[in-house]
Amino acid sequence: MLYNDFLVTSLLIVISPGTGAIITLSAGLRQGTRSAIVAAAGCTLGVLPHMLAAITGLATLLHASPLLFSIVKYTGVAYLLLMAWQTLRDKTLLSTESSRPDLSHRALIIQAVVANILNPKLSLFFLAFLPQFIATGDAHPTQSMLILSAIFAAMTFAVFALYGAFASSVSHYVLGNHRVMTGIRWGVALAFSAVGVRLAMAVQ
Repeated sequence: MLYNDFLVTSLLIVISPGTGAIITLSAGLRQGTRSAIVAAAGCTLGVLPHMLAAITGLATLLHASPLLFSIVKYTGVAYLLLMAWQTLRDKTLLSTESSRPDLSHRALIIQAVVANILNPKLSLFFLAFLPQFIATGDAHPTQSMLILSAIFAAMTFAVFALYGAFASSVSHYVLGNHRVMTGIRWGVALAFSAVGVRLAMAVQ
């Protein structure tokens, strides 16, 4: 059950609008599918340091205090609900209007990696996110978190690459449509809320 919840929650998180998605979509809109895939790889690489930092800290936490671990778990639920609220508040629409010249693949990777490494919210996010899907009595929590992190990273790359491929094949007028983006925001926000409530009610 926790594994299925992890897959659903991860998908919701990955597909929700954010810095990585915008970078990848922008690359796809302006420079084509290949550049979008390169940008997706860069975004994924930029997430990995935050994952490793969170895993290192969480492994210590799990062995130190079950109470603190439970507190972190419920903090994660609250974080999911906060993400739902922030998704609804974000009125930003993607735009292809720019006079900026095309970036090389190396520059795209650097841009994507740096953007995610310098985002302090990612470390807090993974610290709150990963404990939701580790059983309290797990004999090998570090190994479990590494596996889940690898799945999350692979999903991030796959979804972002699809975003970029889609962006390169459709008109920017579709991506910039106010009604479409409003529908996406509401759908993602409601899904975040539903998963957060479900995790809060799950048996420990």
